[in-house]
Amino acid sequence: MSDEEVTGMDYEDSESVMTSFQIIATAGDARSNAFQALKAAKQGDYQMADELMAKFNEGSVESHNQQTALLTKEAQGDHTPVDVLLVHAQNHLMTSMLAGELIQELIDLHKELDELKTQVSAQAAAQDQ
Repeated sequence: MSDEEVTGMDYEDSESVMTSFQIIATAGDARSNAFQALKAAKQGDYQMADELMAKFNEGSVESHNQQTALLTKEAQGDHTPVDVLLVHAQNHLMTSMLAGELIQELIDLHKELDELKTQVSAQAAAQDQ
């Protein structure tokens, strides 16, 4: 039995398959940048963390635009078949977006914690004099 017989889709000609792979790739890259940014922040390299989060945002926007193109086609009456690959792509996009939001919060907390440590150290040094 061919893929088309099983799913009703011709995978070789399916634009949604190509879009699904694009979403998976761009969302995956974005998610990787976010986690690299968190690692940089944990090491105190906030400039690198900010640069990596900017890359995350670029990739996230690209993935979201690809998803929006599918939604726009659907709204215009051009039905996109939903298969496991498209569901997988959507999962990649949503987990990437959520990871990015949470990681940005963690980076902000690391920055605040480092600032507080600096203040406490300065106060302790002043009291020792």
